[in-house]
Parts: sequence; C-alpha cells; structure tokens
Amino acid sequence: MVALRDWLAVYLKGIAMGCADAVPGVSGGTIALIVGVYERLIAAITNVSPDRIRRVLAGVRPRNLPDARAAFLEVDGAFLAVLGAGIATAIVTVLRLVDHLLDTLPVPTFGFFFGLIAASAVVLYGEVDLSTRDRKAAAAGGFLLAFLTSGYASSALGAGSYPVLFVAGAVAVSAMILPGISGSLLLIILGQYEYMSGALSAFVDALVGLAVGGEPARVTETAPPVLVFVAGALVGLFTVAHAVRRALEYDRAATLAFLVSLIVGALRAPVAEVGRVLAETGGTWRAAAPEFAIAAVGGALAVVLLDRYSGTIEY
Repeated sequence: MVALRDWLAVYLKGIAMGCADAVPGVSGGTIALIVGVYERLIAAITNVSPDRIRRVLAGVRPRNLPDARAAFLEVDGAFLAVLGAGIATAIVTVLRLVDHLLDTLPVPTFGFFFGLIAASAVVLYGEVDLSTRDRKAAAAGGFLLAFLTSGYASSALGAGSYPVLFVAGAVAVSAMILPGISGSLLLIILGQYEYMSGALSAFVDALVGLAVGGEPARVTETAPPVLVFVAGALVGLFTVAHAVRRALEYDRAATLAFLVSLIVGALRAPVAEVGRVLAETGGTWRAAAPEFAIAAVGGALAVVLLDRYSGTIEY
C-alpha cells in the first residue's frame, strides 16, 4: 500500500514539472529527470493504448471492474493521475501569473524568457555531439526552423485559430515529456503562447465564477479554445511523442542536436514579441533595452542555479 506521503511527493513533483512547462526555456522533462520520475513517466505513457483506455472506461459496468482495474494498473494510472494533477495545478497557477505579467510588464517578462532560453541553450549544447555531418545538418535544420518561424507564426497562422491550437497542443505536450525542450517555448515559436495563457486564465476565472454563482454561459464562451488545445495535446501524447521517441531511438545524437538547436533559433521569438509590443505602444528599444537585459540576466541565473542543483543532466 502506497503511503499518502508518497503520493504527496508525486503530486509535488508534478507541480515542479508544471512550473517548468509553463515558462519558456525550462523543460518539464528536465525536471522529471531531476526529481527521479522520468523513466516511470515514459514507461507509463508508452503503455497507454486505445485498448487499455477502452478497458478502463468499460469499468463503469460493475462486471467489468476487475479488468478495468487491471488495465489501470498496467498503465500506472494512479501515478499518471496524481502527477498530472500536480502539473495541471502548476500550469494553471503560473500561466495566470504570466498572463498578468504580459499585460502589465511585457518587456521584462519577455526579457526573463530570453534569459531562460539562452541559458538553457548554453547548458544543453554542452551535451550535444556535433562531430558528424548528419548531426551538424540536423542542428542547422532545427535552428533555421525555429528562427524563421519565430516572430511570424502568430500573424501567418493566426493566434487562436482552432486548427492551429489543435496542432500547437499536440506539439507542446510532446515537448513536455522530453528533457531540454519546453512546450511553452514551442508555443512561443508558433505564436500561441500569449493567446493560450489568456484563454486559460479566462476559462479558469469562468469556472471559479460558476462555483460562486456566476453564469454558465461564461464557461461555455471561454471553453472552446482550451478544449481544442487539450484535444490536440491528447492526440500528440500518443502520436507525436511516440514519433519523437522513435527518432531518439533511431539516431539519438542527431535528434537531440535538432531539438536543442530549436532552442537557439527560438531566441528570436521573445525579441520579436518585444518589438511588436514597442510598435503598438510607441516605445523604443533604446528605452526598453535596460529592463529587458536585467530581466534576461535574472532568467539566465535561474537556469544556472537549476543546472548547478541538478548536476549534469544525461539523456
């Protein structure tokens, strides 16, 4: 019998992962490695299959309960549920804070993101082997993909477009389970981060309002983008994530070179976002540069402290 304190520890580890997933630059997968749940998480996710999901859902009928329990244990369901609850708690809380900061202090907020991303790239590139032509090509491809996409995706794809949100959910959740790559970072590259942080905050506010006597219509109005994103995340969890795992198994070094290079290319994203904000508000980089730089140093220091605490992270 697992003690309550053990499940509390899993929940708190989920909170740590969720905090990392909610900000660009630090990966929830990296935190999973640090706190010692990464291998168990990957094993549980890859054990999930449509047949096992069907067996668990069939447990609504009393005669199917024994088989439903067996399927639930096969996918380590209690662990996934408790860890997922911790992740969800942190993401909701942190994204609400981020949404507020993006509204009130956009320049230092994006500066902090820049520092997180830059320091993460420096730390992780120490673990990447670029000794072959294929690995260098993969690194160049990852850099160019992120660099060329950053700054243009939100205008080209449309922030809040349901098809784009679905794809963004699939891509982001697959990144969440990989050490080194932040799902939030990919949302910034795709131009959906700021929109989704606002959409989630509005949905949570509507749910809280409903609990204290608010209008159900508000929940209905704010739910669609969140539900589309979650649907994409569920699909991505069982498709994109598995594809990335297969790529890692096929050529681990080249795949990691590509993934880490995405981080380097994505450095353009927070700079482009600040440029957009300054254009809308009539500000200039000359005035904004000092607070951007100070915040960037703070973000970099946060990653350096995390790396020092965790030691060298091995994939």
